[in-house]
Amino acid sequence: MGKILVWDWPVRIGHWLLAGAFALAWLTGDSEEWRLVHAYAGGTVVGVILFRLIWGLVGTYHARFTSFVRGPGGVLGYLRGLLAGRPAHTAGHNPAGGWAIVGLLTLGLLAGGSGWLVYQDMGGKWLEELHEGLAKAMLALVGVHVAGVIVSNFIHGENLVRAMLTGYKRGGLGEAIATTRPLAAVMLIGWAAFCAWWLAR
Repeated sequence: MGKILVWDWPVRIGHWLLAGAFALAWLTGDSEEWRLVHAYAGGTVVGVILFRLIWGLVGTYHARFTSFVRGPGGVLGYLRGLLAGRPAHTAGHNPAGGWAIVGLLTLGLLAGGSGWLVYQDMGGKWLEELHEGLAKAMLALVGVHVAGVIVSNFIHGENLVRAMLTGYKRGGLGEAIATTRPLAAVMLIGWAAFCAWWLAR
């Protein structure tokens, strides 16, 4: 076990871009004055998620859904180990974190889609309430995700925030990825900017 490259640039930039865009969308959600900023932030959320869905199929090993999305048995086994203070170590996302990511991506897309319809003055009051409810559910799941990161930091003795900044985590040499895919990260930023512009028109 040693420090190995786990997270490529698209995963890391996508993670922080999604976090920042969602935070901005949340903070501007109730302000008519900041409505356009809210729309740009929501468009960025949607753009990042759409890219992440594709990257989850064709990206580097630890970015792929097949590497971290496990069935209920795998999640329960990991949580039992976590409660006992000795969860299985994973170089990439752990099974519980994997499902949190799937939930965040799903809620983000639904919130962004419903928000775009509201922005186009479609759906009426019920759609506004649905959009707000989805955003609140996403915020709650973000809270669970952050709590999980804090617990994992203590249990595994790893700084997961630093790992999502540097790309390096503890793992076996055979688990390391070979490249950070910088060109794909540039494509992600361009795509997110395009989605923000297009959806906020």
